Amino acid sequence: MATVFVAGPASWNQLVSVPRLPEGRPETLFAHGHRTTLGGTSAGKALNLAGLGADVTLRTVVGDDETADRILDTLTEAKVTVIAERVPGSSERHLNLMDADGGRVSIYLDLPELAEAAHREQVSTALRSADAAVIDLAEHSRPLLAEARGFGVPVWCDIHDYDGVADYHRQFIEAAEYLFLNDDGMSDPLRLRGFMVSRVEAGTRLVVATLGAQGAVALSAADGWHRVAATPVETIVDTNGAGDAFFSGFLFAHLGGEGIAEALRAGADQAAKCLGSPGLAPPMS
Repeated sequence: MATVFVAGPASWNQLVSVPRLPEGRPETLFAHGHRTTLGGTSAGKALNLAGLGADVTLRTVVGDDETADRILDTLTEAKVTVIAERVPGSSERHLNLMDADGGRVSIYLDLPELAEAAHREQVSTALRSADAAVIDLAEHSRPLLAEARGFGVPVWCDIHDYDGVADYHRQFIEAAEYLFLNDDGMSDPLRLRGFMVSRVEAGTRLVVATLGAQGAVALSAADGWHRVAATPVETIVDTNGAGDAFFSGFLFAHLGGEGIAEALRAGADQAAKCLGSPGLAPPMS
């Protein structure tokens, strides 16, 4: 069984479906519907990986409120082992406005800050024994980049809509052996291609960029360029978590010994299943 360590955000989100996203002026919109559910990029990856059959440990930060219990209960019910650093105050919460075309505005309502980690030995033990370390964008995850590399565990980072210049992402980018992003921050194909080439030249083993409905493209230091089309989805139910599902499908296939082309297809298939379900991951079989 593949063993994966994931570090990063888990949140409890309010999702509001709107006819269109706000246009930056005073206006009134009527929601088509709303609900609360588990969120956070690391929670999404953990759920997808566990559903695929991986042994997953998620290290995250939550508050000391009732929201923390909802977050942790949902994760443990999905067979994710959770190392939770609990801090005083509120757990992470977002308000997500979503339109029918997959557009989203995410508003942070609460964001806990970790002053002192209480479970360092437990984290180190889980990290040392992992086949892959997924270190997501968060201040409380940042110190684990060097620790994973020190243990010789391959580091996988998802920099989402990185624009090519933001300094916040730099340490994650430089630490990653396997680097994922989407094209929202670099919509110019030549600019995105240039970034991918520059990272491989700098020593990154593999860079994967998801392109929404256009599929995904990968550049490997060993095997060059690969591309995959998006897997068709009959009815899109919820776009939240699709990128994390793609990442997870690719990672699980890779750890199972599949090549890049096969792993890209596995990622596209997992993303499609996520798009057709109301949660961050398709229901476990």
